[in-house]
Amino acid sequence: MNNETQQTIQSKISELAPWFHNLRLAGVETAPAHFLGDYPSVKWERFRAAIPEDLSGKSVLDIGCNAGFYSLEMKRRGAARVLGIDSDERYLEQAKLAAEIEDVDIDFQNLSVWDIALLQERFDLVLFMGVFYHLRHPLLALDLIHEFAAKDLLVFQSLQRGSNEIVQTAKDYDFSETGLFDRPDYPRMHFIEHSYAHDPTNWWVPNRACVEAMLRSAGFNILSHPEEEVYVCSRREIPVPPDGPHCVFPAKDVTR
Repeated sequence: MNNETQQTIQSKISELAPWFHNLRLAGVETAPAHFLGDYPSVKWERFRAAIPEDLSGKSVLDIGCNAGFYSLEMKRRGAARVLGIDSDERYLEQAKLAAEIEDVDIDFQNLSVWDIALLQERFDLVLFMGVFYHLRHPLLALDLIHEFAAKDLLVFQSLQRGSNEIVQTAKDYDFSETGLFDRPDYPRMHFIEHSYAHDPTNWWVPNRACVEAMLRSAGFNILSHPEEEVYVCSRREIPVPPDGPHCVFPAKDVTR
């Protein structure tokens, strides 16, 4: 690549700054001074082996795709269709530029997790990375993914705080039982009223037990936990009550 071409790419990257994903586009890094280091590459290296190496013929939905790092990686693994969605237009412009420079065919659309029913399409692999804790209604998002988007696999990641231990909960408790709610290993979500890490879009931060319980509750079996914040899950059907569903989402599965 000649200097003029690289300078043009550098100029386009600068025009779309700041970047949250540090991509290497034609030898140019988009966020070389990222506060998390070479992000998200450093995270990807810790769980990439847990995702099928060959995605030939598979479809992928990348929810909250940001600048498209994971969308690009799925395309490199041979995915036939990759759709990246985000509600931030600047991120989408970054992702489109990255796909153009990498010369790969990825569909990027301005949609949020709340819009996925409109796609009327299920995907072999759904990526839900770094979105969960930015939502005011996180369990609803998992329900929507289960109901309208996921066909087989879900790769989930969320910021976590609190205990990393997990208590084996009973199927039910008496009304008088209160002590378990004080246990740090009981599933809990920490609500952020104002801001966390200088980001007012951080609303909920779960502990590990809460993440795993919510995934199960939404209809996903945890297949592996390859990285501290990452889960690879398979979708399962949730039994419908004998009198039929009372809303678009199935009732709580009490048979597990």
